Amino acid sequence: MTRPRTRALALPAVALTVALAVSGCGSRTDSAADPAAASASGGASCVDTSGDTVKIGFLNSLSGTMAISEQTVRDALDLAAEEINADGGVLGKQLEVIGEDGASEPTVFAEKAEKLIASDCVAAVFGGWTSSSRKAMLPVFESKNSLLFYPVQYEGLESSPNIFYTGATTNQQIVPGMDYLKEQGKTKVFLVGSDYVFPRTANKIINAYAEANGIEIVGEEYAPLGHTDFSTIVNKLKGSGADAVFNTLNGDSNVAFFKEYKNAGLGKDALPVVSVSIAEEEVGGIGVENIEGQLTAWNYYQTVESAENTTFVKAFKAAYGEDRVTSDPMEAAYTSLHLWKLMVEKAESFDVAAIQEAADGVTFDAPEGTVTVNGENHHIAKTALIGKIGADGLIHTEWASDGAIEPDPFLKGYDWAEGLS
Repeated sequence: MTRPRTRALALPAVALTVALAVSGCGSRTDSAADPAAASASGGASCVDTSGDTVKIGFLNSLSGTMAISEQTVRDALDLAAEEINADGGVLGKQLEVIGEDGASEPTVFAEKAEKLIASDCVAAVFGGWTSSSRKAMLPVFESKNSLLFYPVQYEGLESSPNIFYTGATTNQQIVPGMDYLKEQGKTKVFLVGSDYVFPRTANKIINAYAEANGIEIVGEEYAPLGHTDFSTIVNKLKGSGADAVFNTLNGDSNVAFFKEYKNAGLGKDALPVVSVSIAEEEVGGIGVENIEGQLTAWNYYQTVESAENTTFVKAFKAAYGEDRVTSDPMEAAYTSLHLWKLMVEKAESFDVAAIQEAADGVTFDAPEGTVTVNGENHHIAKTALIGKIGADGLIHTEWASDGAIEPDPFLKGYDWAEGLS
């Protein structure tokens, strides 16, 4: 039976509770009990580990323009929490989930993050999507010395001791996407994106790549998040002479863009679009008829062939319905909770400093393949995939990197990127 997408996780079989109201704080974690550790971590934690449960926070947009993408991330996090609780929890403690809605607004994300850390006393927070939401939350997590697990590909040029980035960084998605276009002989690229941090920074990187690789950027246009009128941008695109498009639009703006793209008579063969924020969940919202044959750059697709992915897809569909699909951001979110569990168990503590110390080298056989945490920059090694959207609404791999790519968020390994950070 399909469970509602916003269901509470009050399942006796796994003893998982969702609390949506502010909860009181009990005794503190190891770091707070130890004055030296508390001093080193920048203050006492209110995380309560005295009982048989520990609180964690899920912070995703369940309303607003980003809900089309972020609801599925929440679903995947819920699934991971259920699995972990059914398997005995973390250090013998059941996970008690506090769920919050970021409402597609960076300021709301920051406010809710502070509530989860300071009032709800969670041991870690999982969520965020847009780079604007992450940038708004970053100083909260650093000042409160708490941990955020961020599951979405992003523009790179960032590393925080208080954030673990389980989505792709630039050299694991954007650079492979441009490498693919170059291999296909594309020399004139048009850039279209939402008007916020990720697209503008990503396109700054793409411009530097293009200049070093003999590619001309023939147009660069931005639209506000939630924008639905793309007639002007598509007309500019049509007259630009481009032979490919790199798309960094986010949320439901993609629906309007691809409908206008099709209405303008543009096609996947003469003018292919590589998108980095459209996964299986968004394909249904856009309409397969509007996007079939177009390209995506990610690190996971539902069609990945592995025993771990077969198990994951089966479990997700059993929980939410056979019509539901899996996607890269939600797989990275699912993976993030399992990685946190492994870090805590390696550290034998819920303490932030202990987890940071233990993180390096932690591996998990994820649905996307084996991932490994880089303790220096808090990103993970990931395999790059270029996929093509099929008539079945799924994305099928066209090209894959030769194994997992080590994360290089500041692009130190690329001469053409010097000075970008």
